[in-house]
Amino acid sequence: MKKIVLTLLLAAVLLAGLTQPLAAKGDKIRIGVLRFTNQTRASWWNSQVSNELSDMLAAELVSTKSFSVLERKEIDAVLDEQDLSASDRVSARTKVKMKKLKGAQYLIAGTVSAYEENVKGGGAGVRVGPVSLGGAKEKAYIAVDVKVIDTETGEIVDARTIEATAKGSALRAGLSIRHFSLSGGGYEKTPAGKAIRACILYICEYLECSMVMGEDDECMEQWNEMDSKRKKKTKDAIDMDD
Repeated sequence: MKKIVLTLLLAAVLLAGLTQPLAAKGDKIRIGVLRFTNQTRASWWNSQVSNELSDMLAAELVSTKSFSVLERKEIDAVLDEQDLSASDRVSARTKVKMKKLKGAQYLIAGTVSAYEENVKGGGAGVRVGPVSLGGAKEKAYIAVDVKVIDTETGEIVDARTIEATAKGSALRAGLSIRHFSLSGGGYEKTPAGKAIRACILYICEYLECSMVMGEDDECMEQWNEMDSKRKKKTKDAIDMDD
């Protein structure tokens, strides 16, 4: 009987620890943002976009005043990020390297896991080499899998899929740019650009809620409700395909 009571008490203590914020009140959480990776066929994706998404998220996190964000050059000096962002596990070799990141308690990894857009009508648009991003794209959807990695243990301590959808008119006038960039050329005004920006903002809001406010805060109820709806929608779509 005593063993059962002790086991229940230990479980309660561990659960309480998991639901607490990751930093003491008033302290900034030290994090690093890895380059984003991509698992879709989105025509706008390239290595430059990978860096830009990382920089956008880092800037948003700094603006909350709740995070201290490690500079990219400090991460690059220690880690090879390519496999770290895309993998569900952290290798033993990478775990050793992460412990050298003295300026970051956690690393944030983002992977674009879904991207869809509806095209209606004609109209000229952005072209990157032989690939056209034009047409009147009226709706865009993006999903990003976000992971929070503890640099001391190498464990993934939190994971969440964040979605965003945007509607509107895409570029109507012809526009030619040599190198595609999310931050230039007017692309940020298209549904795709708006959806990407919205998703970055949502990721920032989620991280502030889960890491700063803690799992017990009421903000997590909203995120958990949205996640349940997302999973149900995905399951329903799979059932329909069957």
